[in-house]
Amino acid sequence: MTDYAARRIMMVDTQIRPSDVTKFPIIDAMLSVPREDFVPSDKIEAAYVGDNVSLGGTRVVLEPRTLAKMLDALDIHSDELVLDVGCGLGYSAAVIAKMAAAVVAVEEDDLAEEAQAALARADADNVIVHTGALTAGAESHGPYDVIVIEGAVEHLPDAIPAQLKEGGRIAVLFADGELGVVRIGYKIDGEMNWRFAFNAGAPVLPGYERHRAFTL
Repeated sequence: MTDYAARRIMMVDTQIRPSDVTKFPIIDAMLSVPREDFVPSDKIEAAYVGDNVSLGGTRVVLEPRTLAKMLDALDIHSDELVLDVGCGLGYSAAVIAKMAAAVVAVEEDDLAEEAQAALARADADNVIVHTGALTAGAESHGPYDVIVIEGAVEHLPDAIPAQLKEGGRIAVLFADGELGVVRIGYKIDGEMNWRFAFNAGAPVLPGYERHRAFTL
């Protein structure tokens, strides 16, 4: 029988800590949330590898290092409300829920139902799963202190940063070939100010593709 608790410890010791992520709330969350419960059943053995895990199509569960470094840069506090866009089967929301006051996790249709079920099994009772378009966010529950986008972005819809509170921050993986750039955006006087965080790779989220002009 696979010892998933041991795999979580190995994940943290070989993927998270060596990436200069040392904040206790992040380490504790990633040690306690069973990642194997938030991936497709045929991908369980790949749950703790240092890579994105496919959910089908262009959707993935972000690799542990990428998620951990995003959370490290965002420095989420225990009194904050977080919007998690593209939560997949709910792993990112379950991890963030260990650090934040509450999480609104946005997902579409069937994935939203599966995420709700997985989060309920994990007793993540401070997470709301909002079913809707990933590009729309969840304005009715905002504004948010923090926004995390679980996939790469070529074009960031205006509706997403519009849901940030003044002084809030957002982590975005901007696609740039195979190796993208994670930037942290800070909302200051209603405008977004971006700072480089680190490099990472992931497929572009549906709806976040660059608008390409039609040519004859």
